[in-house]
Amino acid sequence: MRFRSDTGAATVEHAALAALIALVVIASIAALRSAPPDRGARELGEMIGRRIACAPRHPVPCGRNPLALAYGFPIGKLVRHLAPPAATAGADALLPVDFRRCRRASCATPGGKDGVTASGRRLTIFTSVRDERRGGAGVRIDYWLYRPTLGWERVSRSGGAAEIEAASELRLSLERSPALVPLETLAGRDHYDFPAVEEPPWRGLVPDRYPE
Repeated sequence: MRFRSDTGAATVEHAALAALIALVVIASIAALRSAPPDRGARELGEMIGRRIACAPRHPVPCGRNPLALAYGFPIGKLVRHLAPPAATAGADALLPVDFRRCRRASCATPGGKDGVTASGRRLTIFTSVRDERRGGAGVRIDYWLYRPTLGWERVSRSGGAAEIEAASELRLSLERSPALVPLETLAGRDHYDFPAVEEPPWRGLVPDRYPE
């Protein structure tokens, strides 16, 4: 049960905390005016800013490639190496996008620069991997392309030792297009709501992987 006196105390504590933060900010501004930061201080500030900005991307740590985190570097590079081009359909077709950010046909139309849609959405393909090398079957990679109102398309690739070796020199970059998102580390993937025509074929079938 919450009592009025408890609520009032919490309000006073919050006000005091806000005042303290304001004083720290004011003091910091004054210090910057009196003594501009040197290069080391600026670099530290930039690093802290980047950490704060990318913290909401959990479970992918800052600056880490999600493919390497989900599958390890050798398989992660293989997934990138064998990835199909995202823009293979005709000019009037929709492009694959991240369903978490785009669910309308209007945000998936072609016409933008390479790697993005006309509305500036980045082309995105989701992935899932089955490593069956112990059984002699190699690595099975499913690439899942989502197009709003049309649903999902699966493109499958397989690779063995030769393909892994061919991909070993590849550099994993967060800027490469299309963006590749491992379903294994996608939080809450089985709980997103889709209309019947867009129901994900992978729902409930992809095991979890927890990045270290």
